[in-house]
Amino acid sequence: MRKGFTRSFLFAASLAGGLMSQATLAADKVVYQLDWLPGGDKSPVYVGVQQGFFEAEGLEVSIAIGRGSTDAITKIATGQADIGSADIGALMAAKAQDDSLPVKAVYSIFNQAPHAFFTLEKNGISELTDIEGKKVATSPFTSSNAFLPLVLKGNGLAEDAVKLTKADPGALGPMLMNGGTDAIIAWVTNIALFADQAKATGNELVVLPWSDAGLELYSSSVVASDKFLSDRPDVAKRFMRAFDKSLKFTHDNPRKAAEDLHSMVPEVDVDVVTAQIGDTMELVVNDVSERDGLGALTEERVALTWDWVAQAEKLEKDALDPETVIDRALLEAL
Repeated sequence: MRKGFTRSFLFAASLAGGLMSQATLAADKVVYQLDWLPGGDKSPVYVGVQQGFFEAEGLEVSIAIGRGSTDAITKIATGQADIGSADIGALMAAKAQDDSLPVKAVYSIFNQAPHAFFTLEKNGISELTDIEGKKVATSPFTSSNAFLPLVLKGNGLAEDAVKLTKADPGALGPMLMNGGTDAIIAWVTNIALFADQAKATGNELVVLPWSDAGLELYSSSVVASDKFLSDRPDVAKRFMRAFDKSLKFTHDNPRKAAEDLHSMVPEVDVDVVTAQIGDTMELVVNDVSERDGLGALTEERVALTWDWVAQAEKLEKDALDPETVIDRALLEAL
């Protein structure tokens, strides 16, 4: 009797193990391409892995780091990745110059522009027009540079109203803190980082978001290859279902989300990432998402985004129908 029970138990355990192995083998593999290094704004995809949201959808997701939106779009277009994050403006500009580019935006992450001037209270720059004649440092590669002249012009300043210098991204904070520049250009996702640097040097950070100065557009988005969307539509839908859940979890549990990122990327600091998530979520959950829904890509705001991008990149308005870079099928399936 006892032996029979043992044999039955072992057989059941073996069968269960076999089924689990088959389930693991059957998981659909998806490569997610980041447009930059891991940080608070990239947390949701790591949350999806660590919280098991992707696994629950029968997916095995691997994450590749990137070096800008153009890099991410290129890797997705050439099949090195299936889906990922990139600035929708960069996608629009690329599509306007190459209509055959096989990539679509499927979900908005940032529904507001992340660009901003960062300065110190002692520098006397309390509103955007105070930037006139000041020394401003920026990274050579940031998409903010293309929008700078438009933001200045839209606020009654000359396009060359600031004395612009370009420096390595890692040097921007120290330059601001030691007086090497009056202001820097960076994304609001980095407020926590620069606020800590300011506090450590006895200063107080002042942030002037360009979205408050009239720059209204979509920015970071989930983009996918046409091949992934057409050849594996069910996988794409399951991925977005899990990603949407991950983004909401990140918003509601910033500390846990930071710990999930840290568990996969040990070099990131949990406290810093937690603060970055708080800053990032202002671009994700706000009046726009309240009105249109999380992840939405409305026709009106897509057109508005293209207006800004066309001006910034000096492209003809009719060089692109902005709707040709959008695929809302995954949003409709959520």
